Amino acid sequence: MDKMTQTVKKQALMQTYSRTPVKFVKGKGSYVWDENGEKYLDFTSGIAVCNLGHVPEKVKTKVTGQLDQIWHTSNLFEIGPQEELAEKLAAQSVFDRVFFANSGAEANEAAIKLARLDAKKRGKSGPIVTFKASFHGRTLGTLSATAQEKIQHGFEPLVPGFTYLPFNDITALRDLEKLKPIAVMFELIQGEGGVIPAEQDWVDALVRTCRKNDCLIIVDEVQTGMGRTGTLFAYEQYGFEPDIMTLAKGLGSGIPIGAMLAKEKIAQSFTPGTHGSTFGGNPLSATAGLATLETFAEENIIEHVQKQSIDFWTKLEDLKTQFSFIKEIRGKGLMAGLETEMEAVKITRAALAEHLLVLTAGPHVVRLLPPLVITEKETALFAEKMKTVFTKASQNNL
Repeated sequence: MDKMTQTVKKQALMQTYSRTPVKFVKGKGSYVWDENGEKYLDFTSGIAVCNLGHVPEKVKTKVTGQLDQIWHTSNLFEIGPQEELAEKLAAQSVFDRVFFANSGAEANEAAIKLARLDAKKRGKSGPIVTFKASFHGRTLGTLSATAQEKIQHGFEPLVPGFTYLPFNDITALRDLEKLKPIAVMFELIQGEGGVIPAEQDWVDALVRTCRKNDCLIIVDEVQTGMGRTGTLFAYEQYGFEPDIMTLAKGLGSGIPIGAMLAKEKIAQSFTPGTHGSTFGGNPLSATAGLATLETFAEENIIEHVQKQSIDFWTKLEDLKTQFSFIKEIRGKGLMAGLETEMEAVKITRAALAEHLLVLTAGPHVVRLLPPLVITEKETALFAEKMKTVFTKASQNNL
């Protein structure tokens, strides 16, 4: 392709991303290869999507088999893989019913709609409370729920019915009772907001306040779900049962799928015609989700994450000890944020030059989301590459 054709092709795309000029054409396990055959260690997992690594064999086999059968029928008919996936998700969580969508934003939209419908059914009214620095999606409804001005700017008027409180602030929960919300919606680790874990005392106080005031609890596990934090779902580590949970990202190992799960009493508010999706949970995406869950069980992925997390965090702490400009390391399991004194984007660019992929989570936080199948050898390679990057940074060579 000549340069003029390349330019025309790029101009045909909406300019909604600041794309790095690298084109990946192959992935396997913890690695990706660009069009020139260069190999990179991927500590982004496609932003927590490829939790089982790139092109996991068991998922590939199941999806390939489904490609030879049927791809799509619509939700006007029964879909076997979808029913089976819903059963498995319910069996491995505290929820009873599942609605399938195409993405995390759509799953969160479904959760918002269900909460509002449930409130109407119970004769309640009030806002849905979300928390500052949160991220719930980029549809008009979910960006209205996202308490970040940079996400909302330019899209006003926002969807009404959301009120924002500070995250991890117990004293601010006094306002929760005054607001009389129908639901609260929050992430147990704010990913886009800087990889900030919810504090246990704050979660305990939030849950007590919600139960006292008949307020639904919605957890957004789009990024933390599917084993990322060391349990299948992050809420398991906090000792409470949400009323509604949303999933996406890692559920389909790269095949787009989202899910909204709810307790039976609440799920009953969704009746035929109240909500829907053309593609959500179709045979292909549901098969990918089913194969992903089966791989988790057959290969003891959760136990592997718990073991590898120890090695991962040890190496992160070693880096912090060596480089004083690393101010803090936050996260759980195989989800970490390194807050630094320098611009995070400079670090991601320097890491790319070392053939290592990492992410940002705000102006000064480097976000790390390695595949859950990472090995000690790969974690050691990551630490070696980051040491090179940080050494250059300490010498003002970035």
